[in-house]
Amino acid sequence: MADDKRMRLIINGKSAGDPQLRAAVAQQRGAGHVIEVRVTWESGDAARYAAEATREDVDVVIAGGGDGTVNEVVGGILSVDHPHQTAVAVLPYGTANDFAAGCSIPIGDPLAALTMAATGTPVSIDVGRANDRYFVNVASGGFGAEVTTNTPPELKKAIGGAAYSLMGIVTAAKASPHHGRVTLPDGTSRSGDVLVMTAANGRQCGGGQRVAPNALLNDGLLDFMIIHDVDIQSFGKVLSEILTLDSKDNQHVSYVQLPELKVEFDNPFQVNLDGEPVRSHEFVFRICPRAIRFVLPDAAPLL
Repeated sequence: MADDKRMRLIINGKSAGDPQLRAAVAQQRGAGHVIEVRVTWESGDAARYAAEATREDVDVVIAGGGDGTVNEVVGGILSVDHPHQTAVAVLPYGTANDFAAGCSIPIGDPLAALTMAATGTPVSIDVGRANDRYFVNVASGGFGAEVTTNTPPELKKAIGGAAYSLMGIVTAAKASPHHGRVTLPDGTSRSGDVLVMTAANGRQCGGGQRVAPNALLNDGLLDFMIIHDVDIQSFGKVLSEILTLDSKDNQHVSYVQLPELKVEFDNPFQVNLDGEPVRSHEFVFRICPRAIRFVLPDAAPLL
């Protein structure tokens, strides 16, 4: 016998007709679960539907899509000042599902994902913030952000997450660092070059690239990685340091866990918040501890 949990699935119109998805929704309804469906048409719809669900006391919003959809749903929920906070579940679709993969949420199996949404217990997790924008998984800046933005849609569709790796190799070969200043919470600062930086709540981005091996969703910290510079001669060394981020001997790559970090750049710097691009001369990254509730697997690696 199903409980009286009320769920609302927010799904892109291109995915809404998937026979496997429709069968999974029908099966959950047949088991007595209440699943309403909202289909998005344009940018901003997912956030609007999520905010609407919160105001209507919906128990769980199911974000049907990739990291960008999850980001939009979370932003919509957190935009509402309401006594009842709707929880979030994820039904992975699309190219980039790094948050779902990092949490071991079923990918490619709508029935399993919906079953978890219907039967799982929400837990409170942290949310990152970059200036006035939220991110759930990773904020990535520099050439890594440019890779995500510049990867052709046809390439993403054809080979999925591997497309980001291919574009990364091409971009890295001609990338130049951004000069800027990093300021720690205690006020100390350091100037230098930044080729790539990530502020991570989750552990991976860009189609499976691990950037924060120690990240947890409930530790009250962001994991920052900065690659300062790289050339042909040091490329192999940089790759090695990325695989050993905790090493104190690293020369090209820095890795630190902090609740907040400020970065300022001479020129506009692009940052992707869960894949969504923003540009600014200055970013303040901070963690918002246990800001939202998610339905995650009991043995989620990030908890």
